Amino acid sequence: MPGWVRFVAWASVVVTVAAALGAAVLDVVTPAAAREAAGATPGWVFGLPGATLAIPAALLLHRAPRNAVSWVVGGTAVLWAVDGLAQSYLTFALQYDPPLPGGSLAFWLVQRFGAWLLLGLPLLLLLYPDGRLPAGRWRPAALLSLASTALLPTLLMIVPSEIADARAGSQTREIYRSLDLDPTSLPLPEAVVLPLLRFAFPAAVLGVLVPVAVVVSRYRRDTGEDRRRMRWLLWAAVTDALVMVGTLLAPGDISSFTLSLAVTLTGAAVAVGVLRPQAVDIDRLLGGTLVYGGLAVAVVLLDLAVIAAAGALLGDRLGDRDATLLALLVVTGLYVPLRAQAWRLVRRWVLGEREDPYRVVSGLAERLERSDGPDEQLMAVAAGIAEAFRSPYVGVEVDQPGGRQLLAEHGPRPVAVQSLPIAYRGEEVGRLLLPRNGVRAHLVTRDEGLLADVVRQAAAAARASSLAAELQHSREQLVAAREEERRRLRRDLHDGLGPSLGAVVLRIDTARNLAAARPEDADRLLRQARDDVSAALADVRRLVHDLRPPALDDLGLAGAVRQQAERLLAPRVEVTVDAGDLAELPAAVEVAAYRIASEALANVARHASASRVRASLSCDADGALVVDVADDGVGIDPAAPAGVGLVSLRERAAELGGRSAVSCPPEGGTVVRAVLPADGGGSGVRA
Repeated sequence: MPGWVRFVAWASVVVTVAAALGAAVLDVVTPAAAREAAGATPGWVFGLPGATLAIPAALLLHRAPRNAVSWVVGGTAVLWAVDGLAQSYLTFALQYDPPLPGGSLAFWLVQRFGAWLLLGLPLLLLLYPDGRLPAGRWRPAALLSLASTALLPTLLMIVPSEIADARAGSQTREIYRSLDLDPTSLPLPEAVVLPLLRFAFPAAVLGVLVPVAVVVSRYRRDTGEDRRRMRWLLWAAVTDALVMVGTLLAPGDISSFTLSLAVTLTGAAVAVGVLRPQAVDIDRLLGGTLVYGGLAVAVVLLDLAVIAAAGALLGDRLGDRDATLLALLVVTGLYVPLRAQAWRLVRRWVLGEREDPYRVVSGLAERLERSDGPDEQLMAVAAGIAEAFRSPYVGVEVDQPGGRQLLAEHGPRPVAVQSLPIAYRGEEVGRLLLPRNGVRAHLVTRDEGLLADVVRQAAAAARASSLAAELQHSREQLVAAREEERRRLRRDLHDGLGPSLGAVVLRIDTARNLAAARPEDADRLLRQARDDVSAALADVRRLVHDLRPPALDDLGLAGAVRQQAERLLAPRVEVTVDAGDLAELPAAVEVAAYRIASEALANVARHASASRVRASLSCDADGALVVDVADDGVGIDPAAPAGVGLVSLRERAAELGGRSAVSCPPEGGTVVRAVLPADGGGSGVRA
C-alpha cells in the first residue's frame, strides 16, 4: 500500500475524532441561552456519527485503498465530523458581538456545504461492494440519480439567502445577519432559481430510488461471495429500519443516539462486507435480526396498544392524571404477568420449541417410544425436528445394505437443502436434510448444540433402522440359503442315493433268486450291488464333507489345513503350517477358518505362482482366532476387481462377526488375514 494512502487513512481518523471532540467541548462551554437564541442543535449530534464511522473508514482505507467505497465512507465520516464542529463553533461564535472570526465560514459549512452529506448514501449504494458503478443499462440511470441528488447541494452553495429563505418559507434569524451569508452565492434571478430549488428537494429524495433498485438487481444476480457481501448491506438496511422504528416508539427525543447507532452499524456492515464477508455467518445474523427485531417491535407495539386502550377506557371517567395512573396500575397488574407468557408463545410460534431443549429432546424420545417399525421411527424423527425448529421441511436419509437409501420426509421438499451428517460411533449412517434458505433455516450456536443432541437420537434411530434392515436382509439370506441347502440335499438323496440303494436292493433280491440255479450270474449281480453301495457311500461322504469336512474331526484344524495345502499346491511349493495353542473352538469357527484357508490356498495355486506359502493359526489377546495365509507370489493388481473368492472370504468372516483383509506388502506376495471371534460371533467383534 502506498505511504500516502496510509497517511490519508490515519489523517482521516485523527481529523474526524478531533472534530467530534472539538464539537463536544464547544457545546459544553456554550451557554444554553446562546444555543436557544440561535435555534441551533448541539454540534456533537452530527459529530458523533462521524466519530463512530472513523474506525471502519480507517480499516477500509488501510485494507482496500483501491476500492472507491473506502473513500466514500472515509469522506462521509470527515464531513459528518466537520459539519458538527462547524455547528458548535457557529453557536459559540454568535454569543459575542461582533461574532468571532470564522463564524461566516461555519455558517456556510452548516447551511450550504453540509448538504453534500445527502450524496453519501446513494453513492455508497451504487459503488458497493467492488467500488465500481453498475454497468449496462443501469449505468445511465445511476449517473442521472447522482446528478439529481447533487443538484440540491450545488444550488444551496450558489443561491442567495433570500431565495433559499423564500423556498423554505421562513426567515433567517436576526442573530445571523451580522455574518456573510452568501460568500459563494451568484446573482441569479429568483424566477429561475426558485423553481429549481422546488424541484431539487424532491429530486434529492427520489435520487435514492435508483441506487436501491441497483442494489436489489445486484443481490438477485450475484452468487457465492458477492451475494454474501450484498447480504451484509441488506443486514445494515434491516438494522437501520429497526433503529428508526425504535426511535419513533421510544419515549423522549433519542434521535441523536439512534442516528449514531444507525451510522455505526452501517459502517461496520460495509467494512465487514468489503474486507471479510465470511467472518460471520451473515445468513444466521440476518435471520436472527429479522426474527428477534421483529418480535421486539411487535411486543413494544402491543405494550403501547394495551396502555392506550386502558387510558381510553378510563380517561372519560377520571382526570388525566388519575386516568394515567390507574391505566398504569391496570396494565402492571393484569398485562405484565401475561406479557412474558405471550412473548414465549410468539417465539414458539415463530421459532418452534428450540428455546426449551429439554422439551425438544424428551418430546422426540416420546415419539420414538410410540413408533413401532423403523420407518415410523424415522418419520417421528423428521416430524420432531420440524416441530422443534419450526422448519417447513425435514428429511432423514438412512443408508441401507446394497447401496439403497431410506428417506423419511416431513413437509414439501424445497429446491435447495443442506445436508448434515448423522454419525453413530464414528460411522456415518445417514444424513439430516434441512432447508438452505429462509429465516427458520438459520441456526445460532445454541440451536446447533440442541440440534446435535437431537441428531444423536436421530443417529440411534437411524442405526436401529439400518440394523433392522440388515437383520431382515440377513434373515432372508439365511432362509434362502437354508431352503437351497435343503433342496440340494433332497435332490442328491432323491436323485442319487435313493435310486442307487433301490438298485442295490433289486440286484440283491435277483441274486438270491439265482443263487441256487445260476451261481455265476448271482455272483455278478452281487459284485454290481457292491459297486453301487460303494458309489452310494461316496455320495454320502460327499454330502457329509459339504456339511462339515471330516478332516476337521480326524486331523484337527491345523492338520486339515496342512492336508488341504498338500492337496492343492504343487510339490515344488514349500508349505509351512504353524498352529499355536488353539483352545477348543466352536464348530462354526473351525469350518469358517478351514474354508477361508482353503480358498486362500486355492487362490495361491491358481494365480500366485509362489514358491513358498505359510499358513498360521493362532489366538489373539481377545481370544479371537487369527488365520494368516501368506505367499511370495506376484501379488494382486490394485486395479483388479474383487473376485468371487475374495468376496467369499469377507462373507464367511462377517457371518461370524469377524473381519478379513487381503493385502500386498511392499516386499511382494499376498497376505490373507481373517479374525474370527472364538465364541462364534458373541464377542462383538465387528467387521
